Amino acid sequence: MTTSTSTQRAARRLPAWATSFGPQIIAALVVGVALGLLAKYTGHTAKAPNALGDTLKTIGGSYVSLLQTAVVPLIFTAVVSSIANLRQVSNAARLAWNTLLWFAITAGVSVVIGIGLGVVFQPGANTGITQEAQYSGKTGDWWAFLTGLFPKNFLGLGATTTVAETSATTSVSFNVLQILVIAIAVGVAALKVGKKAEPFLELNASALAVIQKVLWWIIRVAPIGTVGLIGNAVAVYGWDTIGALGKFTGAIYVGLALVAFVVYPVLVKSHGLSVKQYFSGAWPAIQLAFVSRSSIGTLPLTQRVIERNLGVPSGYASFAVPLGATTKMDGCAAIYPAIAAIFVAQFFGINLDLSQYLLIVLVSVLGSAATAGTTGAVVMLTLTLSTLGLPLAGVGLLLAIDPILDMGRTAVNVAGQALVPTIVAKRQGILDEALYNAPRHGDPFNDEAAGDGTEGKNQAEGSHDGELAASRP
Repeated sequence: MTTSTSTQRAARRLPAWATSFGPQIIAALVVGVALGLLAKYTGHTAKAPNALGDTLKTIGGSYVSLLQTAVVPLIFTAVVSSIANLRQVSNAARLAWNTLLWFAITAGVSVVIGIGLGVVFQPGANTGITQEAQYSGKTGDWWAFLTGLFPKNFLGLGATTTVAETSATTSVSFNVLQILVIAIAVGVAALKVGKKAEPFLELNASALAVIQKVLWWIIRVAPIGTVGLIGNAVAVYGWDTIGALGKFTGAIYVGLALVAFVVYPVLVKSHGLSVKQYFSGAWPAIQLAFVSRSSIGTLPLTQRVIERNLGVPSGYASFAVPLGATTKMDGCAAIYPAIAAIFVAQFFGINLDLSQYLLIVLVSVLGSAATAGTTGAVVMLTLTLSTLGLPLAGVGLLLAIDPILDMGRTAVNVAGQALVPTIVAKRQGILDEALYNAPRHGDPFNDEAAGDGTEGKNQAEGSHDGELAASRP
């Protein structure tokens, strides 16, 4: 009996939660809710935290920080590599155009659903809350969005210094859109340079592989982060905060459910694909998106599942997934701002006409990039409100429950980011349907169980690249 055989048999004796990513996340959700409720009912509040609540907040915040730390190098190297990969694809322009088209189509359907639910639910009527809530944070407008595309330095980084009575603290931030613009410019320039840029592209590909490996380690400890993130949300907000905005919360989650479990399955089925295989293949990424509230942080897992589970060619996936993680936001940029804008209008007694509803659709379809794949959709909401001329004070009313809503929004975002490349690959005849329809055995996201997927993945990528090169425009 070989050592590897013994190891495999030992792994089979372990319970599913000990080796499988999905059950680990579900178990972490249960533990997180339990600890969050315990912290809340032992007196934890945001202003007066107790030890358990502080511990959950620290664990959750630290995990999100780990994900965000890798955002800048991940986006830069992934986009440069995706542009380099597209040079080997004969129908690159058509793939890119179809990807953007389906991003717009699904966003349009989602925002129409959001508007319909806002009109039916009337979430801003008779809320029982006052108009005292104010919003003094970042606002969104078209000029801010457009000027934000132009980087102020090579990495799109910014620094803010806060001066207190006895000390000064400097925090560094980044703009994902600026990083995307820089990466696209560098990638296109490298292609134009030609052979002289080959060493740079090889170095970039190697850096991307290293970054993805580190990110994969971070993703593997997601159950620990999940306990802190969910526990802190429950401890701070509980279920009572939802009460005052019950209709609004219900409308949002009904909209998210309709898009994820009706619209997406209809699109999958209409393209001759199995709905069950789509969800079973994309589910690990959807789960991580729910707890991390970050499309960018989930990007490596999203790309992994659409390549290894859904059969999307690697060359196309490396272009479509980073693009989707920054611009494909059916939850944050379509359903949410549509219902929220109607909520604000109803709350302040403002009647919206047909032209304003059409403007909501336009803003949602074209302004998705303003959310930039980070946690929260406040920028997109303020962009919508300012474009419609609605009171920005309404944003303050919704901030209290934003983390609770953001979990569902981000899960739908990532579900859409996995759906569109799959549909486009199917329509272009480059989807590996044998891989898409293959049985899901064990945990395909465990490096050791899958042998890191190297042999099978290389074979699949080889056939995919051949199909890409052979496909006609």
